[in-house]
Amino acid sequence: MYGRNAWEPFTAKADETLTAYLCSQGMELNIGTFPSEFRKRLGEYFKQRENDLLESTYTQVLREILKDKGYDDVPSTVLRNALDALFAVTQSNWALEEDAIPTLKKLEESGYRLGIISNAGDDRDVQQLVRKFKIRQYFDFILTSASCSYRKPHPRIFEIALSNWYLLPAEAVMVGDNLTADILGAQNAGLYGVWISRRADPQMEKQEAVRPDASMMSLSELPAILDKLQVK
Repeated sequence: MYGRNAWEPFTAKADETLTAYLCSQGMELNIGTFPSEFRKRLGEYFKQRENDLLESTYTQVLREILKDKGYDDVPSTVLRNALDALFAVTQSNWALEEDAIPTLKKLEESGYRLGIISNAGDDRDVQQLVRKFKIRQYFDFILTSASCSYRKPHPRIFEIALSNWYLLPAEAVMVGDNLTADILGAQNAGLYGVWISRRADPQMEKQEAVRPDASMMSLSELPAILDKLQVK
């Protein structure tokens, strides 16, 4: 998946939508300032999680900032509904790569077992996106950092993923666009790492210390790469 357009307008609208919902539930929040306060707090947690590789979920951050506003015991359903309203906005900017489903079908036909490991602050958001794009059927599991607490490149998230299949690390391949989180993380955990550079951050190409086991520009190249790596 990739973002069709710049994310800033979508996250701004999403934060405003979340704030409006909370206000509709009787909370006295400043509609003009709370959205930016919430996004700033998220940013602080995002910086922290990159250092300790432990996920800070949107729910945790929202609950904490509301507690600071004097709302100590907000029901979980209210928090969930507020976040669902937020993600309904951001999900509208996601698009599925054109070669995703054809590649998934070919891998499935070839007998490969597939799973998703995603660094994400909200598990439900990822699960909804996978269903929205009608690709859930191709995967044995969808593992998010929000659901297991560990973020790539922490080795534990790869170990949890492999436990779904009882496979050895050398029998698995991680495909991702982030050289540090996806490729180096996988290799340190004993997996092969295949880098897809199509939409990777340009800064990634400067990380010469990370050496993928293979690289590709499109998902359609993956079946041939897997055959060459002889991973089944």
